[in-house]
Amino acid sequence: MILPAISARGLRKSYGDKVVLDGIDLDVAPGTVFSLLGPNGAGKTTAVNILSTLVTPDGGTVAVAGHDLATDPDGIRTAIGLTGQFSAVDNLLTGEENLFLMADLHHLPRRVGRRRAATLLDRFDLVEAAKKTPTTYSGGMRRKLDLAMTLVGDPKVIFLDEPTTGLDPRSRRTMWDIIRDLVANGVTIFLTTQYLDEADQLADRIAVLDGGRLVAQGTADELKRRVPGAHLRLRFVDTGVLRRAATILPVSTPDDEALTLRVPTDGSVTELHTVLNRLAAEAVPVDDLTVHTPDLDDVFLSLTGHRTEPEKELVR
Repeated sequence: MILPAISARGLRKSYGDKVVLDGIDLDVAPGTVFSLLGPNGAGKTTAVNILSTLVTPDGGTVAVAGHDLATDPDGIRTAIGLTGQFSAVDNLLTGEENLFLMADLHHLPRRVGRRRAATLLDRFDLVEAAKKTPTTYSGGMRRKLDLAMTLVGDPKVIFLDEPTTGLDPRSRRTMWDIIRDLVANGVTIFLTTQYLDEADQLADRIAVLDGGRLVAQGTADELKRRVPGAHLRLRFVDTGVLRRAATILPVSTPDDEALTLRVPTDGSVTELHTVLNRLAAEAVPVDDLTVHTPDLDDVFLSLTGHRTEPEKELVR
């Protein structure tokens, strides 16, 4: 039996009379990306802070990389890395010196630490900037250095709290590639993000946090199928074939000008086969077919009542 890389049961946290986490349960499989979504102030950062041992929960149990939060927080700290919303680099040190500092904090032998720093500078394309201070770096370079510092300790689990906020599209995609590479090498990623396309691209599983509770969990496709609006778009060669198809599928909506038929569906393969088999049984040929499903923004709106916003969540 493979144990979860991260597991929480009944996790609770309040600040005064404000309930931030109200008994959440979650499991994160090893070597996967788990994304936690939620409105601003929903408690995403609080969850990250608890799971990474920075904040003590009011109740519940947590295990990370096989270590229990209550009895072995040091074991968790040894196994994890954390990249927060705000860059943790030291602007008075060069990029290289920032990595050396992290190596010293991890008590790595000098030769091992220097070698690991050199490897990370090369991996993150920071060799030319290694001798410069981060004040000269672009936003994308600072985030890459921040993540490189997290990797000095060779963590098994990495918490990324909105790692691409404020980055330009090219830098975001570079960060995505780095995350995919980490997971391919067996690292587990716990990701919070305001960018739903980021979760869609990266996450193996997604959880939506709202009002202190997890209101949904699943893969991106599973969550999308929960929201009405999925449909098949069938195109036909002429109006006559279109009309025959519309008669066979009475719940559909025809578009004479585009020669298409919109057919509501739950997005499943079974539903797709059912529709095509009904048309094939009546010898009605389909010229083209596309499947349209709601995106994660539609899911988020349906579950929380509003769309994501660019403002950062309050860090407790």
